[in-house]
Amino acid sequence: MINIQALPAFSDNYIWLLQDPELRHCAVVDPGDAAPVEAWLNSNPDWKLTDILITHHHFDHVGGVEQLKAATGARVTGPANEKIPARDVALREGDEVQVLGQTLRVIEVPGHTLGHIAYYQQDQNLLFCGDTLFAAGCGRLFEGTPEQMHDSLSRLAALPANTAVYCTHEYTLSNLRFAQAAEPGNPAIEQRINDVSQWRKNDQISLPSSLELELATNPFLRTDKPAVLQKLDERSGPRERSQVQAFAELRAWKDSF
Repeated sequence: MINIQALPAFSDNYIWLLQDPELRHCAVVDPGDAAPVEAWLNSNPDWKLTDILITHHHFDHVGGVEQLKAATGARVTGPANEKIPARDVALREGDEVQVLGQTLRVIEVPGHTLGHIAYYQQDQNLLFCGDTLFAAGCGRLFEGTPEQMHDSLSRLAALPANTAVYCTHEYTLSNLRFAQAAEPGNPAIEQRINDVSQWRKNDQISLPSSLELELATNPFLRTDKPAVLQKLDERSGPRERSQVQAFAELRAWKDSF
């Protein structure tokens, strides 16, 4: 079994620290800054960093890779279709990688970036999805198209409902405010806003989420819901929309929300 701890970085990033307590081996996901990882390793000198998992090439996800690899010799895995510093293993759709004795399956999820990947661990239903699926939101389309991102989100949404969603930013409250604007009558969104507001007031993080919760509250996974489509009608006039068209309108609205 993998234990997971969040190491805060920058203003709102989380570096996920995966731990095997028996071997005292650990891995990190998207270390944009080496310092939080090095501080943890210095405080836990009997632990060894064996793997660095990367989802995409943005600096706040890869900035600490070379320093950590130089200090620890950890193996670096990342998307084959992006330039990842110090990468040892290039991963594509359907590849499997062994980390801390566990099998992680690679899912290509273009949209935020063209080569973005996610890592899924089936035994514990763990999803490390970088900046593709957020709690109550999704990543901006810096490189990909609405069609690509909608397809990527649909693939993640098809995983088991009890899958734990480990994204990499504390965006949940701001995402929920948009979700409430996009679907104002959804009681699950209102309840989630109350819960997350209390957690953040107590300096608790809002992650991981779950796919079950995302399917109930994330407007980007609810583009077929009448209430969401009605709100789009109110904004830009009534018309027939595909789910991809509805997604594109929602994403453009969120960009300026």
